[in-house]
This record gives sequence, structure tokens and C-alpha cells, in this order.
Amino acid sequence: MAREAGVSISTVSNALNGIDVLHPNTREHVLKVAKRLNYIPNLNGKNLKSNATKVLGLFITSMQGPYYGILADAIYKECEKLGYELNIFLTKNEFTALANIFGKRIDGAIISNEYIREEHVEKIEQANIPTVFLDREFVGRTISSIVFDSYKGGQDVARYLLNLGHRKICYIRGYENLYDDVQRFKGFIDTIDKSGILFSHDDLLVGYFEEEASYAAVKAYVKSGKALPDAFLAANDLSAIGCMKALKSEGIIVPDDVSVIGFDNIDLSEYVSPLLTTVNNPIARQGILAVDSLIEIIQGKKSHGILEKLEGNLVVRNSCTLNKNVLIE
Repeated sequence: MAREAGVSISTVSNALNGIDVLHPNTREHVLKVAKRLNYIPNLNGKNLKSNATKVLGLFITSMQGPYYGILADAIYKECEKLGYELNIFLTKNEFTALANIFGKRIDGAIISNEYIREEHVEKIEQANIPTVFLDREFVGRTISSIVFDSYKGGQDVARYLLNLGHRKICYIRGYENLYDDVQRFKGFIDTIDKSGILFSHDDLLVGYFEEEASYAAVKAYVKSGKALPDAFLAANDLSAIGCMKALKSEGIIVPDDVSVIGFDNIDLSEYVSPLLTTVNNPIARQGILAVDSLIEIIQGKKSHGILEKLEGNLVVRNSCTLNKNVLIE
């Protein structure tokens, strides 16, 4: 490239990296030659010199459903805004994930991967790798966490349903090994217990955060002949939508016969019928904060990682109503 342009290697580097030390005509000449040659800079060589890649890594285990699309898009846009590239590592293999985290291919990691366990976190900290966890409470010298307060959200929806007079509530879980699912269910159960209502294990379904799986679980529940609950509480909106479709297929009217409530406030929740009552989860905000926090760690602006909790709010729409069979004081 330098030979073709008739300039030094340093001049090529300055032109390609926008360093303002060249005459405008020289820079324009180098860029025209680079374009004609379809020249691609050797980032590995550059990285060896600067010890930086200007690339962040997002480690996730799925792209299914609206949640991950919103999250990844927000992270990508914030990276672009701040001059970083984003690599997405989609894997359930912790060794693959760790190889890329420790392989110096990225400047820092944003991790939403439950297969990265506590013993791995210790090694990440020992290696001083800038890292931000999403919905995992880890903090260290170079490790921060951005967490949605799912426990409070579980409390809020439980209180809302109780205040409507609902006493028999069926809960649709996602994956019980995931932080947000565990915290939402715990917030719900703790609130129900404090009210003096006994929650039956028969009223616990598993929908895997998916519309189809939740549809099947609710359909089987209704067909089993069990007494219909006053309300269904789903751990995310897709499960709630699957629930409403299953109830409709069985001739059960929401909310006249039974109330349904979800979590996350995805776009679809405003377009289903009836409109879905849910808890707003600031997914995009969480992604933006993750990038900002990670870059601050990379640039040495933080002497120690932090744990930041984001709260959601209840979004009341049309899928819940008063239980007419219970006298509310």
C-alpha cells in the first residue's frame, strides 16, 4: 500500500486513522489509492502496537425473542456512537466464550451468558479484563453489573393482582436457573406469602419465556380439569401472549373470566387483544449503560466496579380486571 502510494508507512497509517498531521492533498491521495486497491488495514498488527482493538464483545446464549434484539441493537448503537465496534458471541459453550474473552480479541466484555459461572468470574478479574455483567450481581476491580430489579417487579405485580381481589394465581416461569426468572418468582412468592395466601405447586407452569411453550402449558392446564385461577402471571410478555391465545382457544375470555399480566413491555404487548398489562423493563437503557460503564473501566475512569439496579414500572392496560367473586375492603 505504501509503495503503491509512493509514501511512507507512517503516512499511510496517519491518513487511514484520520490523524491530522498531513497535508490535505497527501491524505486525499492515500485514501484514493486505498479505495482503488480495496485496502483493508491489518488490525492485528495495529492491535499488537496499541494493545487495543476498539472492539467490545457481547456474550449471549440466544437471539430468540424481542428482548435480545432490543438489547443488541442498543449496545451496537452506543458502541458506534463512542467509536467502538461490536462483536456478538452467541454460544452456550463456556469454553468458546472464555477463549474469546481471554484471547485479547476484544477490549472488554458485556456478558449475558449464564454459562459463565462464578469460578470463571474470578479468573476474569484476576486477568484484569474489563467486564460488565447483565442481570448478574458481580462486582470487582474491573467488573461491574447492570441489573434490572426483577425482585421488585415480582412484588409489584403480585400486589397489583392482590389489590384486584385475585387470590388463586397461576405463575408461568421461564428458566429457573436465570437470574431474572429467579428474582421475579421470588418477589412474587414473598409477596403472596406475606398476604397469607398459600401458593400451590399445581399452579406453577413452565413456559421457557416462549409463546408456543406457554401456549401448550396453559392449554394443558385448562384441559386438566383444574379449577381456573383468578389470574395468570407470566415471567415475560411472550409467555403472557401465549397464555392469552391458549385461553381464547378454550373459550375463556380475558379479562372477564381471568386476568393475565406479563413482564418486559415489549412492542407486541400494545398490539395484542386485549392490550397486555405488564412491567416495563428498560432493556435499551440497560444496554446503553453497559457500554458506557465498560468503556469507563477500559479507560481507567473507575477505580472499582459498581452494581447498578434499574427499576421498572407497572404499565396498566386491559388484560386485568377486578375479581368480582371477592369482596375488596
